[in-house]
Amino acid sequence: MAFGGHSASQPRHYNQGVSIYTRTGDAGETGLFDGTRVSKSDPRVEAYGDIDELNAVLGLVRAHLTEPDLIEIVAHLQRDLFAIGARLADPGQRIAERVTKVDLGVRAVEQLELWIDRLDEELPEMRRFILAGGTPAGAALHLACAVCRRGERRIVALGTGAVERAVLTYVNRLSDLLFTLARAVNARAQRPEVEW
Repeated sequence: MAFGGHSASQPRHYNQGVSIYTRTGDAGETGLFDGTRVSKSDPRVEAYGDIDELNAVLGLVRAHLTEPDLIEIVAHLQRDLFAIGARLADPGQRIAERVTKVDLGVRAVEQLELWIDRLDEELPEMRRFILAGGTPAGAALHLACAVCRRGERRIVALGTGAVERAVLTYVNRLSDLLFTLARAVNARAQRPEVEW
């Protein structure tokens, strides 16, 4: 018997109907939302893997933040990233209704731009490139920005029509917001920027 009284051949269920392990990926494949089995190195899996990594980095950011307005922004972004990951895992765009609870269209991009503009008002003019760093949250936001840009490159590599154009626009603007957030977090903490 395995830990918890389950036999080694039966998956343990920590939530009703949800198993932490399924054994379906043991041969290096995973399933997309349309039921297709693909290699875990498939470009589409790489793309949503980067989005998942970005979400995890934002979780680290949120753990270091103390200001409610910034915590709210980051939590909002994390929810959006779940929807982006779902869209990337759906090559046939057959589950659109399941993931439309998060709008990734023009309004979502405009919201990112509003946050950028609002935060930018707090910041000194940027005259040169700056080195990533500052507070733990600021440094993690610089990392998030780099992961976001990698994710964007992976999405572009999928080719035209592989995902809704709105997703690409959102991710592109998101990297700008993450960079601005990094600067804002450090400025609010009175950490001077190190210029290159």
